[in-house]
Amino acid sequence: MYEGKYPHKRYRITLEFLKKHIDTSESILDLGVENPFSEIMKSNGYQVKNTGGEDLDVNFDTVANTDAKVITAFEIFEHLVAPYNVLKEIKVDKLVASIPMRLWFSSAYRSKTDPWDRHYHEFEDWQFDWLLEKAGWTIKDSAKWTNPTKKLGLRPLLRYFTNRYYIVYAERKS
Repeated sequence: MYEGKYPHKRYRITLEFLKKHIDTSESILDLGVENPFSEIMKSNGYQVKNTGGEDLDVNFDTVANTDAKVITAFEIFEHLVAPYNVLKEIKVDKLVASIPMRLWFSSAYRSKTDPWDRHYHEFEDWQFDWLLEKAGWTIKDSAKWTNPTKKLGLRPLLRYFTNRYYIVYAERKS
């Protein structure tokens, strides 16, 4: 999946944020197919079930009918054309979600070989907050962090100072 570029920093920060807000006794539906981070969650005591690869732009059955107590969505919403729709259909009361933030010095990510591995959106933090609020969520906590690279050049230098990832803990509005 990562071709030797395992995102240690992102996974460490994401797990710390998850532990801060979600107890291991709360079952999780993780949006997206099984991946290295869902395995990390399981190895840290979380009860995790993943979605099965369905197109979450049009098929909301899994999120609408889950018995999980928490939805997690780590770097998922940027791949959807209309993330509002699935966010609105989620019936649980807790959401932990992260996104790669839009970088002014770099265009949106696009794999030329995998049509599922493309970013339709890269949000600024205020845009993601607005999306969540419009879909019926109240943000309780958030964090941002950088993603420096070990390369030379202007863009790698900018990555040392520019936040790349944004994570939120939100609860469904009553």
